[in-house]
Parts: sequence; C-alpha cells; structure tokens
Amino acid sequence: MKYLKNLGISFVYILATILLFTFIISIFNYYGVFSDKVTAVFKIIIPIMALFIGGLYIGRKSMKKGFLEGLKLGIIFSLFLIIFNYLGLGNGFKLKYILYYTILIISSIFGSIIGINIGEKNTKS
Repeated sequence: MKYLKNLGISFVYILATILLFTFIISIFNYYGVFSDKVTAVFKIIIPIMALFIGGLYIGRKSMKKGFLEGLKLGIIFSLFLIIFNYLGLGNGFKLKYILYYTILIISSIFGSIIGINIGEKNTKS
C-alpha cells in the first residue's frame, strides 16, 4: 500500500509540474515573450522535466533499485499517454512517438537513480 501511495504522489508531482510550467509558458507566449517555435520546444521539454521530478521523488522514497522504480513509473506514464493519444485524441500510433516515449522513460529512470542516491544520503546521516 505504501508503494501505491508513493506512486500516486509521484504522479501528482508529474501532473503539477506539467500544469505549472505549461501555465507559465502559456503566459509568456500570450504576451509575446516566446515565439511559437520556442513554445513547441518547451512542449517537448516540460514532460521530460516532469518525469525526471516524478522519478526523483519515487527514487527518494525507494529503498533499492531506483532504476527499476523509474522504469515502472516511466512505463506506466507512457502507457497512459499512449492510451490518451489513441482513445482521447484519435491519433494513430506513429514511429516518432516511440522515440519520445523512450526519452520519457529514460528521464524517469535518471530521476529515480539520482533520487535513490539523495534518499540514501538522508537516511545515513
């Protein structure tokens, strides 16, 4: 049960990060600070950062094998995105999405690896 709680909180961190940064970028785009090309780049970078932060949290709460926790988180989130894109938006599955989902999973893995090292330092002190 504790694992599901940590996984849920990790998803909350991911969604909060996505919403916060999307809101900030939207405001900058509205006032003309960023062009549409810069906004398109941030559209790719924001989920990568969010999964890194979510992986950082779940890795910090994990006791061992942070890469595996990040892999689980990244796969679950990627499956959620695949289902949302296919059922919600009606987009078909394209080959370029595989690269994007792979990058998201790797970002989550790196976040959890760093998070487990941060968690170990806090518990040993």
